[in-house]
Amino acid sequence: MGATSAAEPPIRVALYTDKGTADSKNLVKKVVGAMPEAKLETISAEDIRAGKLKGFHVLIVPGGSGGGQGKALEEKGREEIRNFVKQGGNYLGICAGAYLATNDYEWSLNILNAKVVDRKHWARGHGPVQIAFSEKGLELLKPKEKQSEIVYWQGPLLAPGDSKELPAFESLAKFETEIAENGAPMGVMKGTTAVAASTFGQGRVLCFSPHPEKTESTYGLLTTAVKWLNERPAK
Repeated sequence: MGATSAAEPPIRVALYTDKGTADSKNLVKKVVGAMPEAKLETISAEDIRAGKLKGFHVLIVPGGSGGGQGKALEEKGREEIRNFVKQGGNYLGICAGAYLATNDYEWSLNILNAKVVDRKHWARGHGPVQIAFSEKGLELLKPKEKQSEIVYWQGPLLAPGDSKELPAFESLAKFETEIAENGAPMGVMKGTTAVAASTFGQGRVLCFSPHPEKTESTYGLLTTAVKWLNERPAK
């Protein structure tokens, strides 16, 4: 009888569920937790500060409050995340987790060379929007169509940052429609980056401004992102 190949080891995913998170974490847990390729565990700010990211392949920081997350992590926790990614771990940020990844706030992780457009009107509302994928986005995220409807909930409007130390991010999708409530001006959101990917040290960073975990039709964007992040070492 021929020998059978050993099963691929699971993708070890750490999901941040501490201060600064909202219902997004429960939806991410449902979607990623159902992936046969993944083993998901929750992690707190104190766990991160204690070095417990070691051994994980992907850290997911879900929606909520980027400032709340950054402050809860404290500088020690933020540095642990930076070191985790720099040494080959991977980061997936959703909405607040995308704000956290940028280099635009004092509480930022500084792992994505991005600034936030129109910071003053961050609370610009929520609802369904259309995003259009770039050729790279189609290749990496494998959406069914070049355009997709997805739920937006006051996520960052991403634009290239000005760091000389960080590589430029690649725009995987841009907003095709916009939401402009609470005094936010029209004509700003459309055309800004909705999904960004980059590298930091030996690791990968992928950030969604909108929420792929909120509707079943976009679950595949999230699960494909997790698999891509772990696919091979970033170069």
